[in-house]
Amino acid sequence: MPDANLTLHQEVHSLYVDHHHWLQGWIRRKLGSTLDATDIAQDVFMRLLLRKQPIQAHQPRAFLSTIAHGLVVEHWRRRELELAWLETLTTLPEAETPALEHRLIFLETLIEIDRMLDSLKPAIRTAFLMAQLDGLTCPQIAQQLGLSLATVERYIAKALRHCYALRFES
Repeated sequence: MPDANLTLHQEVHSLYVDHHHWLQGWIRRKLGSTLDATDIAQDVFMRLLLRKQPIQAHQPRAFLSTIAHGLVVEHWRRRELELAWLETLTTLPEAETPALEHRLIFLETLIEIDRMLDSLKPAIRTAFLMAQLDGLTCPQIAQQLGLSLATVERYIAKALRHCYALRFES
């Protein structure tokens, strides 16, 4: 397997040398921030280094921009969560405002929950959020979504398993 790792590293090195500057500029144009573009470009190449299979990109810029696009979307989502969290903090009475360390832990937890929810199929996520946020029962969700009760119960169970895994397996 050392040969495969060497080949992968050579492919990543070649992509980095040939396209890093271009990729960083592409990301900078998307975000308007040189600092964020630098971080995300590095994340793209780190992801490539962690791959198990060879890259073999026939269109390297399309390949790299696809990976970067996913990271840019993740960056925006995280930024939106951070802003929503900061806005929520401003509405709390000073006595109830968590300490800085706890704020960061809460934010990281929110980001993990967001990732977990995003990994669910849309129908499962919708059913789960209707139960958790709207307080609807499985029969109510089934009626609103036009699904069978058994399907909704399966969806909720699947989402709860993801929550369990997030809480106890990470």
